[in-house]
Amino acid sequence: MSKRWYQENRRDPWRRQAKSKGYRARSAYKLKQIQERFDIIRKGDYVLDIGCHPGGWTQVAVEEVGEDGYVIGVDLLSTSPVEGATIIIGDITNPKTVEQINQELEGYFLNCVISDISPRLTGRYDTDQAISLELSTMVLDAAMPILSPGGSFVTKIFQGVGIEGLIEAAKMRFSSVQRFAPTASRSSSSETYLVCRNKLPKIRKGAEGRTAYEHLKDHLKYLDVVIDYEEEKDITDTIIGYRKYTGRKNEE
Repeated sequence: MSKRWYQENRRDPWRRQAKSKGYRARSAYKLKQIQERFDIIRKGDYVLDIGCHPGGWTQVAVEEVGEDGYVIGVDLLSTSPVEGATIIIGDITNPKTVEQINQELEGYFLNCVISDISPRLTGRYDTDQAISLELSTMVLDAAMPILSPGGSFVTKIFQGVGIEGLIEAAKMRFSSVQRFAPTASRSSSSETYLVCRNKLPKIRKGAEGRTAYEHLKDHLKYLDVVIDYEEEKDITDTIIGYRKYTGRKNEE
């Protein structure tokens, strides 16, 4: 841990505020600011938090849905229980995990899917951004079958090559798609959030029969972009979906 990192985190007002209010991560304030701007979660909603560890977003979602709502958090990592929520350990792209989520929903559809998921950062920006883009696109595909028409979807993305491919895929599925950078994000971070509202009853023409991930691959092919992922020997390999990659969710 560098001295500079320690000093920056010690001065971080969002970290101090999160700690004082009982939130597990400063990232809770990112969702609170998204909620304040877009009102994506309403009282009584059923919400799924994908990549929920350590639980900060799940805590905020529980507050927003109230006593009549229901929140499910899912992550590959074991997450301490969050009062008022159900936590599932699993891979959202695994049919068994989706089946478990559906069992918890008991026939209801989700009103909102949120995700602050990102890979473990390697320090190589192009690699980190490419993996994050792919991961966010897979989360979108996982959310679509269990999100009700009119529902909302939020995911983190890093600015860079190929981002427009994900945005185009989202616009085929939602009537409103916007980018939003919360002030609670670090000033040095290139992260932003894709806020998608009002899921369409049917996917737009031109995208029928294609997943968002397939749309992204076609977009990257059009840009003549080929992405290679290097593996780190000291990090456990993880299967998250359509290809093998090395990493885990960034907890902040």
